[in-house]
Amino acid sequence: MRLHRLGCVLYQSGQMPEWPRTMHRVGRICLALLLLLLGGATPATRTVLAATPLSRMDLHWWRERFEAKQVELRSRQVDLLFLGDSITQDYEVSGPPEWRNFAPVWQRYYGNRNAVNLGFKGDATSHLLWRIENGETDAIRPKVAVILIGANNLGRLHWAPQETVAGIDAIVTQLRRRLPTTKLLLLGVLPSERSEWASSATAEINRSLAARYRGGSEVTYLDIGSVFMHDGKLNRELFFDPRLTPPAAPLHPTAEGQALMAAAIEPTLAALLGDSPHIAAR
Repeated sequence: MRLHRLGCVLYQSGQMPEWPRTMHRVGRICLALLLLLLGGATPATRTVLAATPLSRMDLHWWRERFEAKQVELRSRQVDLLFLGDSITQDYEVSGPPEWRNFAPVWQRYYGNRNAVNLGFKGDATSHLLWRIENGETDAIRPKVAVILIGANNLGRLHWAPQETVAGIDAIVTQLRRRLPTTKLLLLGVLPSERSEWASSATAEINRSLAARYRGGSEVTYLDIGSVFMHDGKLNRELFFDPRLTPPAAPLHPTAEGQALMAAAIEPTLAALLGDSPHIAAR
């Protein structure tokens, strides 16, 4: 089992765009070893990596952020948790430029709500699951936890939609067990323009999540992807990736896009928190 987990961690923990080709080959070899270690498991019994807790503690910046967030969680009142990847972590970024000035959006909507940002750049469902099981839910009793995860499952990991759903289900199950009094607000995976497969997978994941959680009493599900669409197409102006050097496919909302997202969930979030809705700036 230790060797099995080691194979998973070696393949999962690195940021693939930063790896040279040699390390990429090492990752592929590790994955091949992992498949061998599974010993010909049938599809019904094989390990679903998206639903398996995997650490990234071997990455210096990730470990430092994880440890800093442990201190933050223990040092003050926590009423609202945001659990996710870089889209959530971006709330901590201040401009210039204006399109990357996210901090005012966080301050407007969550600054007076005892909120903690637990977004980690590059995390897939497996990494969030590890964090939940290794301290991020210990000794706290937040009123609401907002979950936005799954986009990185559809990048270089290329995990199947049903596996991503299994990962999100595992996260919800763990949160229900560890934070039984916390209300969960689960957001659908946001639209992007990375590939036809990623767009199709996103739609399939969100349909499955809606079928599982919409109208439920323990989990509130919202698909807010429509705020990023215009005339049936993705509004590229609401994503900052095309503005980078070199440009990339739309994936991460700009500050304006993040504000639209916050406004879209605000009525539901306020109701779950039992406070007054925060009005968007005009």
